[in-house]
Amino acid sequence: MTIADRWLLPDGMDEVLPPQASRMEELRRALLNLYHCWGYDQVMPPTAEFLDSLLTGTGSDLALQTFKLTDQLTGRMMGVSADVTPQVARMDAHSLKRQGPVRLCYCTNVLRATADQHQSGRSPVQVGVELFGHAGIEADLEILHLALASLAAAGAEEIHLALGHIGIYRSLVEAAGLEGDAERALFEALELKSPGELAERVAQSVEDPALAEMFLALGRLHGGAKVLEQAREAFAVAPAAVGAALDQLRALHQGVLASHPEVALYFDLGELRGYAYHTGMMFAAYVPGYGQALAKGGRYDDTGRAFGRARPATGYSMDLKLLAGLSPTEPPDDGIWAPAEGEGLHSAVVALRAKGVRVVQALPGQRTGPVEHHCDRELVFRNGHWQAVAL
Repeated sequence: MTIADRWLLPDGMDEVLPPQASRMEELRRALLNLYHCWGYDQVMPPTAEFLDSLLTGTGSDLALQTFKLTDQLTGRMMGVSADVTPQVARMDAHSLKRQGPVRLCYCTNVLRATADQHQSGRSPVQVGVELFGHAGIEADLEILHLALASLAAAGAEEIHLALGHIGIYRSLVEAAGLEGDAERALFEALELKSPGELAERVAQSVEDPALAEMFLALGRLHGGAKVLEQAREAFAVAPAAVGAALDQLRALHQGVLASHPEVALYFDLGELRGYAYHTGMMFAAYVPGYGQALAKGGRYDDTGRAFGRARPATGYSMDLKLLAGLSPTEPPDDGIWAPAEGEGLHSAVVALRAKGVRVVQALPGQRTGPVEHHCDRELVFRNGHWQAVAL
């Protein structure tokens, strides 16, 4: 290995340097304070767990993204957390066992063996919230409002919120009796957003003409609020659960508009991302200039069943690294530059730092000065005491 190779990082792994690290820490504190004000308690999941726990429930789709290793103490297989959500679901179901709604938040590093087009890399800093124990639309609205408040705290502007509901597709699949290869083929066609592929798969798998037309409608029902009215017509004879899902989307639409009229809403009834674990509404938030969602979430009821306690659940997650890039990362010059030595200097520096003031003290022989260290003032000895003066 050459010297030039020693600093190379694996693909998808990145380091965070100043001033971005400071911006991330500032935003982390702001978000956790925001969640505290909303009644969310912070949790800190372990970095690694046994695989049979880590890949249960919502984690079942994470097998390919999870780094696996052998526990030297027990010989059992472990995994490094690639997504905090299943861990928090385990905490609610098994560790906390609280009654009634439970609100939890977190901010922690995760590690992914692979990354797809919807992810920012393999080492995100995942921040988010989960609300357990309430199945009503009010919980989903709270999650949406808090996600939008989080993006606003990060400096996001021109937010575009995409809403969907996995229950529509699930109900149609159940009504058509689809399973196995037929259901997977139809699922893949919808994911590809290919009208021709979708029409071919529907013709092969769905015998009922009315249901066939509804599946085809899923592929084209995306756009503004008018999509909900079009869906009413397209699904007029659909199972009752489809109408209930549309009612929920309408209520979410009205709730978001009432509190965030500036947000652009988009509906996609054929969006199936997270199909393996979502059970109701799903959402993703975007801003111009970013090709991936800054916040993703939705409802994933009964995840705790695998841990012995089925509970309604809804929540979202974000990557703190992406969020920190929404605002300028160059820190303001707000420090005080102190000389290397001087009578009574140590006491003056200690007193300033005790008040939370940033003081950078020069080292003997140092060639860099206050500008390089983002200081806009300096300590000078005047009238018998040390005082900060503007540069």
